[in-house]
Amino acid sequence: MLTFNKKYFGLTILIFIIEVLIALYLHDEIIRPYIGDVLVVILIYCFIKSFLKLPVLPLAIFVLLFSFSIEFLQYLNIVEKLGLQKSKLARTVIGTSFAWIDLVCYIAGIIIVLITEKVSAKN
Repeated sequence: MLTFNKKYFGLTILIFIIEVLIALYLHDEIIRPYIGDVLVVILIYCFIKSFLKLPVLPLAIFVLLFSFSIEFLQYLNIVEKLGLQKSKLARTVIGTSFAWIDLVCYIAGIIIVLITEKVSAKN
């Protein structure tokens, strides 16, 4: 079960760099709020697959539920409740505002993962 996968790790690094660039340099109305959320679930999935050999569907569901949980914590204003409102890192990683559309973006990201994995399995 514990294994290192260079392909997924490489994807993790690439997507992480893209996410950082989006966070630092894009302040638009589409890529940062929506594409960034689509990419974050793909990032989490690839990171876990870098180290654990897990079946695609259960891992995809786990990542989706994890992402939904973080979004729900945003709804509860967890950053403020933990006293981290002045931490730029906490505000960026955890987020500060709940949005229903974010849940849709997470679902879209997981659908991309599932389609990509299915296509990859056929090749």
